[in-house]
Amino acid sequence: MGKALPIMFQGTHSDAGKSVIATAFCRIFVQDGYKTAPFKSQNMALNSYVTIDGKEIGRAQGVQAEAAQIEASTYMNPILIKPNRENESQIVVHGKPYKNMQAGTYRKHFFQTGLKLIEESLAHLTDTFERVVIEGAGSPAEINLKDRELVNMRVANMANAPVILIGDIEKGGVFASLVGTLQLLEREDRDRIIGVIINKFRGDIRLLEPGLKWFEEYTGKRVLGVIPYMPHLNIDAEDSVILNNYTAVLNEDKDLDIAVIQYPKISNFTDVDPFFQEPDCHVRFITKEEQLKQPDLVILPGSKNTLEDLRFLKESGIFQRLLDLHEQGNSQIVGICGGYQMLGCDIHDPDAIESPNKFMNGLGLLPLSTTITKEKTTLLSEGQLQFNDQIFQVKGYEIHMGETKMVAQNRTLIHLSDRVDGCKSPNENVIGTYFHGIFHNDAFREALLNHIRAKKGLPPIKRRISFKQLREEVFDRLADHVRKHVDMNMIEQKMVEFHQKSVTM
Repeated sequence: MGKALPIMFQGTHSDAGKSVIATAFCRIFVQDGYKTAPFKSQNMALNSYVTIDGKEIGRAQGVQAEAAQIEASTYMNPILIKPNRENESQIVVHGKPYKNMQAGTYRKHFFQTGLKLIEESLAHLTDTFERVVIEGAGSPAEINLKDRELVNMRVANMANAPVILIGDIEKGGVFASLVGTLQLLEREDRDRIIGVIINKFRGDIRLLEPGLKWFEEYTGKRVLGVIPYMPHLNIDAEDSVILNNYTAVLNEDKDLDIAVIQYPKISNFTDVDPFFQEPDCHVRFITKEEQLKQPDLVILPGSKNTLEDLRFLKESGIFQRLLDLHEQGNSQIVGICGGYQMLGCDIHDPDAIESPNKFMNGLGLLPLSTTITKEKTTLLSEGQLQFNDQIFQVKGYEIHMGETKMVAQNRTLIHLSDRVDGCKSPNENVIGTYFHGIFHNDAFREALLNHIRAKKGLPPIKRRISFKQLREEVFDRLADHVRKHVDMNMIEQKMVEFHQKSVTM
């Protein structure tokens, strides 16, 4: 590989904190003056990120690029797997759809293709940057997948990267999971691990110290850090596992109740992240009709399979409840991407791309008709949004397989230089758009929330948070937090040692 010094983070399981710690190291290395890039060879996620050239990568690598203060590229995540129906996923290669494949077919027929893509991407990054922060996936000790895995130890060997193993103490059994993972690895892979980080620790560190001493003596591996749990960390999640942490219970201490429909194939749910930072907003993810209650704002987020998630709305009773809420007129309803399509009159899937059911009626709250197409739209977008007699300059990104047309007189939501996007009802109680990230536009978000407050007889809140500024502050706060609790000198030393060995080989 090239001139860059790599470091790789692997975990004992999914959601151990690999993405967040990799994000922290991207910012740490930049703070220390190194040109840094993230890398994840193969990512499975429904939350994706659109690069400046309109291509799709895993959201975590896009965020890590932001932390590294560089533009994201598909070299940082050459293979993206997006589950779209039972036992089948869309394979995205260098940001563009490759084909839909079942798991067995993917393992059997894609391995060599994937290996070449990964080698080329990793070589490009190590030739271009000074540091490469590599993230693994799941666990390196998944014995059943080891012979054809494309994301953990095979990548570490390819990059000749030292590996740090991460365990999540919050889930319990952290020493067992760390020791078990180490013991299941082949000797050469185990030797590549320079130490472990225990993540999300709460409590008195003195009570943990006997366990740390035992672990080091038993395994011969250093504990490179114990990172205390960091609350209010506003870093985008990409794994829907994180949704289990969100409550569906109303917090009556907040002025505004926001209900987000959590259908089975929900995607890009980070669209609602800015609301978590607002002082008057409580966000609930709901999966059942009885949880919906009387929200001030209902959000239908993106979906990787709009037709099947629309079926979920009907079978769960949420579909009819949304119609009731609209009839009552007290709830603002917003649909984004797949949610936007569901707000229309009907959805057609003539080629059975998403579902064997080629037609389904939508909610009929906007005069739209959508046809699912084989071609995927991925692009960054910018335009002027008209809402509540005001015009807002907004930016977003689009990821969708479908064309949506107006079927009756309408009110366009966003005017772009060469086209229009979105739709709204005459009273603006229902709006829909293909723009992911629409709520990240501070001025529009402020206007929307204050419009809802006015309907409730509440005074407006002026000068709400700048989400972009908050994001930068969080990257720095995260980096400072991790730097304080890990042995950076030891990590740097090991990175140099591994690099020197590769140069002399």
